[in-house]
Amino acid sequence: MSLLNLPLSSDLDRIGEQLHALARAQGTLQGLLQAVLSITGELELPAVLRRIVSTAMNLAGARYGAMGVLDEEGRFLAEFIPLGLTAKELAHLEGVELPRGRGLLGHLIHHPEPLRVKDIATHPESAGFPPGHPPMHSLLGVAISVRGQIYGNLYLSERKDGRPFDRHDEGVILALAGTAGVAIENARLYQQVRHSAEQFQRLLLPRLPDLHPFTAGAVYRPASAPAALGGDWYDAMLLPDGTCAALIGDVAGHDLRAAANMSQIRSMLRALCYDGHTPPSTVLTQLDRIMDAWDEAPITTALVARLEPADGGWRLHWSSAGHPPPLLLLPDGRVRYLDTDPGVPLGVAAELPRPDHCQVLPVDTTVVLYTDGLVEFPGRPLDQGLDALAVTASQHAGLPPEELCRALADHHPSDGHDDIAVIALRTPPLTGYARS
Repeated sequence: MSLLNLPLSSDLDRIGEQLHALARAQGTLQGLLQAVLSITGELELPAVLRRIVSTAMNLAGARYGAMGVLDEEGRFLAEFIPLGLTAKELAHLEGVELPRGRGLLGHLIHHPEPLRVKDIATHPESAGFPPGHPPMHSLLGVAISVRGQIYGNLYLSERKDGRPFDRHDEGVILALAGTAGVAIENARLYQQVRHSAEQFQRLLLPRLPDLHPFTAGAVYRPASAPAALGGDWYDAMLLPDGTCAALIGDVAGHDLRAAANMSQIRSMLRALCYDGHTPPSTVLTQLDRIMDAWDEAPITTALVARLEPADGGWRLHWSSAGHPPPLLLLPDGRVRYLDTDPGVPLGVAAELPRPDHCQVLPVDTTVVLYTDGLVEFPGRPLDQGLDALAVTASQHAGLPPEELCRALADHHPSDGHDDIAVIALRTPPLTGYARS
């Protein structure tokens, strides 16, 4: 090949630039694909917004990033989520109000076209920075739309290589903004569905009646999965003979059918319990036989307990249909489970006999009944979850039952993918009817 036919240096430079641009474009495409998977994999809105900002920073090589969420009228920033600030920079901004949307941020609110600025200070609409704000020179801002309406703006500042943001950066972040709008809409729909499911579930659960002289509390927490209606329930009532009955159960499934079955089973169990002379095992057997006549009886765990007056204290009389054991918080500080034969769940074998169990309790004992969503974590032994629950219960044993239930639900050892029901009853001093 003749030396005369070799490309000139200017041609080589141009070819090098084109190869560099192609490599950058390929890397950007791969980054965008990963960004789409990353952002759309989140469902909680705060996590989605932060993930969008951090992903944009990575794609453009920016040191700082922020998401500004508009108010309902679209005039000001109702929320501002900054990322990239160091602990020292955050300390310098302590007490400084977050931006509301003046200056260049306001320009982007009122003119939602992509905005690239090389030097913020020289822009005619720049409003400057508050004292303590780190120096920023370049800016890239794009609007994010959700269903055709501007939801907020994505801001980037200071490329790490010191160069201003270019047209390539703008195109990448615009592409990301389209994905971001879909992810935000999905997260908002998830929140709405989850809230509606939780409200529906709570409407099916009872409000604890006045159980005086017993003190009681209960908590229900929905599963973390979207639209995961559950089959967990609790109930309690004072019976005509002065004893207190407590019920808890869990219908298999996480859908409308499970919630409907739960409501029906809870109502039947409550009616069967109202005759205080029927042992808890008989109550469960009667319910199991009724369910046996259903076309599709759901597998259900349940526990029926009665707190009955006994000599010098109280007696817990209970029977379990495959349910986790009751947890006792004794007045001397001890915490123990009542590990006994749990029996088989409802809907499995109605003809099998069910055992009754009794345990004498001193005054001021707290009985905690709960569903397995409080303690189960896939891949871990159940005993590990039970041990963790016992430790948490001992740490909060002095709280009133309502606060105790909230503490157990707040610090549960499970993975949160199942709904949780907890009910706690504390035995009172012996009253006249109890002594008799």
